[in-house]
Amino acid sequence: MEHEAPSVPPMIEAHGLSKYYGPFVAVQDVSFAIPQGEIVAFLGPNGAGKTTLMRMLTGYLAPSEGRAAIAGFDVRARRIEAARHLGYLPENGPLYPDMTPLALLRFFGAAREIAAGRLTQRIDDVVELCALAQVLEKPVGKLSRGYKQRVGLAVALLHDPDVLIMDEPTAGLDPNQIRQFRENIRRLGRTKTLLISTHILQEADAIADRVLLVNNGRLVYDGRRADLAAEGTIEQLFYRVAGSDGDTGQARPGVGSPTVDL
Repeated sequence: MEHEAPSVPPMIEAHGLSKYYGPFVAVQDVSFAIPQGEIVAFLGPNGAGKTTLMRMLTGYLAPSEGRAAIAGFDVRARRIEAARHLGYLPENGPLYPDMTPLALLRFFGAAREIAAGRLTQRIDDVVELCALAQVLEKPVGKLSRGYKQRVGLAVALLHDPDVLIMDEPTAGLDPNQIRQFRENIRRLGRTKTLLISTHILQEADAIADRVLLVNNGRLVYDGRRADLAAEGTIEQLFYRVAGSDGDTGQARPGVGSPTVDL
């Protein structure tokens, strides 16, 4: 199903993104555009290419072909400008275990050259949003999985980006933590553009305006969640389009066979 062209300028763009590892195809010719203010769920089986795509969108991984843009800035040619508009929460964020959340936020604020007065206010804002007040002075390494995820989200939001990309943000969280996460996403979705990778189909149904589904490195579905009534549930769509065999890769035409999981 083709998604209609957005009527407002896109905040996240993928143009023919491909990633090859030798003869193996991790991602093949993926294109889409996400306008301002959309919450998009990024679905696919393990090894489908979601993480590779997210790394290319954020500039952490160079594509073999194609290009990505954030807020209109090419993430390779104008990476600094793109980074100013982007918050990225990887599945296992780079949190220094010996630092406290407060020290970590001050460190990343200085790294982003946020002015001292504004940084103090931004730290107060993200601490409140992510409910970190009780653990601000505890070492990150001593925190629960749920609190570490909150710290990672606070770091991603510290510079108040227009775009937030998150890879499996609810992995390992308990039901109460997932509920709090959903509430935060709904609040953020009022002013920001969000792309959220998840294995949890109920998450997509609960928070997303739109669904992107990848399988074997290709975009196989792009549609609004409200339009899924004609397609069935998200779960039915997932199993129909992505299958359940867990196939994780493909060879480039005429070159070997798939053996890698990316």
